[in-house]
Amino acid sequence: MKLLYITNGINGIGGLERVLSIKASYFAERFGYEVHIITLNESNTKSFYSFSEKINFHRVFTNGGGIKYLTSYIREINKVTSTVKPDIILVCDDGLKGLYVPLWIKKGKAVLIYERHASMRLNNSKFQSLLMKLGGLLYDKVVVLTQYNLSEWLGNNQIVIPNPISFLPQEKATLKEKRIICVGSISYNKGYDLLIEAWNRIAKDCSGWQIDIFGRGDTYRYQRMIDAYHLQDSIHFCGPTNQVQQEMLHSSFLVLPSRSEGFGMVLIEAMACGLPCVAFDCPCGPRDIIQNGKNGILVPPENIELLSKEIRKMISSPEKLKEMSIFAKQSVAKYEIHTIALLWENLFITLK
Repeated sequence: MKLLYITNGINGIGGLERVLSIKASYFAERFGYEVHIITLNESNTKSFYSFSEKINFHRVFTNGGGIKYLTSYIREINKVTSTVKPDIILVCDDGLKGLYVPLWIKKGKAVLIYERHASMRLNNSKFQSLLMKLGGLLYDKVVVLTQYNLSEWLGNNQIVIPNPISFLPQEKATLKEKRIICVGSISYNKGYDLLIEAWNRIAKDCSGWQIDIFGRGDTYRYQRMIDAYHLQDSIHFCGPTNQVQQEMLHSSFLVLPSRSEGFGMVLIEAMACGLPCVAFDCPCGPRDIIQNGKNGILVPPENIELLSKEIRKMISSPEKLKEMSIFAKQSVAKYEIHTIALLWENLFITLK
């Protein structure tokens, strides 16, 4: 099987890059597929995540803007497809241009699959959302991450395949450290302002506990909130890390205060380390992963008051935390890469 991925880049630290590194490497190493990845306007620098040395990379560069940009993009990608002659072309691009690749790509006999890693709810333009939904109809298959995501598309060419977990350590967190962890880009969608508001209501009752936030982005707005509430000693922005597993193993639970999620990769990573999770029941990922009261807690979207109460309950209920920790680790088995890879293999075989 010859696979060709078309993506914007692999050097970032986002969930798309992480998942692509896991899947593409597994297909190349374990299934023996010939895997190619096209990246856009990326120099040959070291990627944040590790990719198999068996993967073939094609770095495409575009010129100018507008029509000139688009024509150079089309020309350079078609050069690669004409040379590689793939069996399957997978487009991993959450932007509008990715959805209209089928209109111009010289695919030969290849099957076209679109991978969607973000919820349509992140798009505030109804017109653009409609264009995206129409673009999805051009593909042989659209792969989404959750059952909720299915309702966002037109037609009946969608299938749900969750993201694979990026690690599954033998050990689990001891839950002895007074530390709450958050992982995700520093952005409005991730809801750190909501978390700060919630923590401000209970910080005085949670002596010795701290929240460490790992991710890349502008922290200025949030730091001003922290300073205004005098929470400097208990909330820290720690920047990005490629040691997420170790950071989680030295925490007691994870909080995901997002307004919206494509899947919620950090939830299954935290559970793999034995961490229960508290998350807003936002679209689209948490409700597919968290079994409320068993491996974590779901809080009504953006409900700051209830979020603060649930965080305080976690802190004040060590025995319940331990019970949830055991179930959390057990509940992520279905996200192991060999299980997810078989779902992909079955899809490839069915389409070919």
